[in-house]
Amino acid sequence: MFILPLLTYAIVASFTPGPNNIISMTNARSYGFRATMRFIGGVATGCLIIMLLSSYFNLAMYQYIPKIRSVMNMIGFLYMIYLAVKIIRSRPQGDADDKPGGFNSFTFGFIFQFMNPKVILYGITAVSTFVMPIATTHVQLLLFSILLTIVGICANMTWALCGSLFQNLLSRYERTFNVLMGLLLIYSAFSIYAANG
Repeated sequence: MFILPLLTYAIVASFTPGPNNIISMTNARSYGFRATMRFIGGVATGCLIIMLLSSYFNLAMYQYIPKIRSVMNMIGFLYMIYLAVKIIRSRPQGDADDKPGGFNSFTFGFIFQFMNPKVILYGITAVSTFVMPIATTHVQLLLFSILLTIVGICANMTWALCGSLFQNLLSRYERTFNVLMGLLLIYSAFSIYAANG
């Protein structure tokens, strides 16, 4: 049965450090878990659309991936580096002028999914490897797209919960935390780019 390997892949791919998880954690540390749900809602909506597109256009996209993969990877890589630099350079929470409020919005979470190579490649890989061999109807494709999205959102919420629960500790070491999260995001960018470049 393909469902266990699919879930294993989805959990490992979703819960490892990546842009959505790191931004969820950073937002929850700064604004709290509840306020971070705006960003996670945008991520969920964008992710579901990408999963659906991967389901319905997987065969057509597969033919063109070698041609567009390098461009997609470069755009995603550069944007992830930009976000990492913004996180590393951000001033302590008390400095209201530097609050990265634009990163904690539904719109940012939604739009970011279409530039996030990890989500796009997650969808393409999961659908082509695990879903297409067993899904033959529109209802099945929709259900698998929803399942893949739910696993991803559970990962975002887990990272956000950690950011919220350890808020006091993280606030005490805010500068160190921001540098570590920024460096982790840079590592994620290079890892994704190297694996798929």
